[in-house]
Amino acid sequence: MTKVLLSGEALDLATAWKVSRTSGNDVALSEDAKARVAHSRRLVDRVIEEGRVVYGITTGFGRLKNVTIPSPEVRALQVNLLRSHAVGTGPSASDEVVRLLLLFRLQTLAKGFSGIRGSTLDAVTALLREDLLPVVPMQGSVGASGDLAPLAHLALVLIGEGKARWRGKLLPGSEALSGANLTPVTLEAKEGLALINGTQFSAAVAAHALEKAWNLAATADLACALSIEAWQGSVKPFDARVAALRPHPGHAEVSANVRRLLAQSQILESHRDCTKVQDPYSFRCAPQVHGASRDALRHLTEVLEREINSATDNPLVFADTDETLSAGNFHAEPLGLPCDYAAIAVAELASISERRLENLVNPDLSGLPAFLAAGKPGLHSGLMMAQVTAAALVSENKSLAHPASVDSIPTSANQEDHVSMSPIAARHLASILENATRVIAIELLAAYFAVHWRRPLEAGLGVEAVIRELRRVVPPPGEDRAFAQDIETITGLIESGILVQAAEAASGPLHRGPAGSLWKPTLGKSS
Repeated sequence: MTKVLLSGEALDLATAWKVSRTSGNDVALSEDAKARVAHSRRLVDRVIEEGRVVYGITTGFGRLKNVTIPSPEVRALQVNLLRSHAVGTGPSASDEVVRLLLLFRLQTLAKGFSGIRGSTLDAVTALLREDLLPVVPMQGSVGASGDLAPLAHLALVLIGEGKARWRGKLLPGSEALSGANLTPVTLEAKEGLALINGTQFSAAVAAHALEKAWNLAATADLACALSIEAWQGSVKPFDARVAALRPHPGHAEVSANVRRLLAQSQILESHRDCTKVQDPYSFRCAPQVHGASRDALRHLTEVLEREINSATDNPLVFADTDETLSAGNFHAEPLGLPCDYAAIAVAELASISERRLENLVNPDLSGLPAFLAAGKPGLHSGLMMAQVTAAALVSENKSLAHPASVDSIPTSANQEDHVSMSPIAARHLASILENATRVIAIELLAAYFAVHWRRPLEAGLGVEAVIRELRRVVPPPGEDRAFAQDIETITGLIESGILVQAAEAASGPLHRGPAGSLWKPTLGKSS
């Protein structure tokens, strides 16, 4: 359980990630946030009492903005809005993503610019407390006017409709609420719109993928270091003086990580004066490529932390000046662009990993047994097809990396004539991440095999720690076997963070992702 007091300000990804990974979270609004929420609600009530014509409060939505809704029908309007907009399709969001979605909705509404009632927000916090998670389809949003379809599915459960996961069961929303001793909410004016207008679905999918992407970035450095040992490559390209001449943060971080992982390597020392002049780019340019990917992830991190602390409703309620302003803060272009950038960055981690893999399994390049087969050549194929799988995944990533944010299609009878496609960009990032994780798992498998031919010499302290973790669950090279299980086993190790933790225990702290994720903060200085 994670305890969080939401003020509408200063929610960080570290806290959000903790909430996403635990059930029964104790989330509440601060007293200041409650006061702002009540203040904005009073303006909505005045609008109704005075019979003002205000978009989204006393009118229809989108193209139906000019249709005035009589006061007795305002409650029905909220229910109809949720029902009509709950048209999502495709697979359901994971529990982690739904927890983030609930948290991000609470945070934006706690800012006090949406006109929602405090009691309705209490009902949302109850879903997190009970870990009663609405079933939210992943497809159906174009990222403007907000993530309407997925957020409508989220909100339906509050009124006792839709579906939810609770205590391991998939239930109708009404049954889930009853089981948790919660009462369905009767929505008042503006509340239906407040619950579904915003970018929080895009942000939740992106934030969930981003945490994993930071871990993968650190693991890619491990794989590179292990491959350098297996290849008998050079550590010179990772010299701090090289990074200082081109001061991109990611470059310096990767160089420092690899140097630390390779420290005290007997393998590297054994060929200090060999005839190799330069390593292939996939080894020699890893600081530049891995580093650029890290910098892209850093950009998405900064954008997400701004976005989850923003008001993204429409209309926005400015109670201090007795105004409601209809604008476009729901448009998720600020998220779509960096999600596309991060997706490309993760795809590049896989692309360069596959090239290191090829260097290791190709006997014409490595001088090692063909495809690292330990048995009789020809009779045993070793990792021949594992490289093909990596190539297939890298190729698939290339099509997924096409930026979703450059596309737009008019919706709502051309009222919403430019949209962001941010949820598609975020989903592409998540899909590319899954593929890239398996590519790096295959590189680790190959490098783990290849380093056996460098024995009895030992690798660097950090690399040896990684080898020990791999040895616990992956047999050494031998006769052919179904290597698919090895790939999945290593994928699990990557996703757990165990490999990075083991390397750090042996070689000291590495540059990782933001504080509070599965990993530690980035170090202050290169080492």
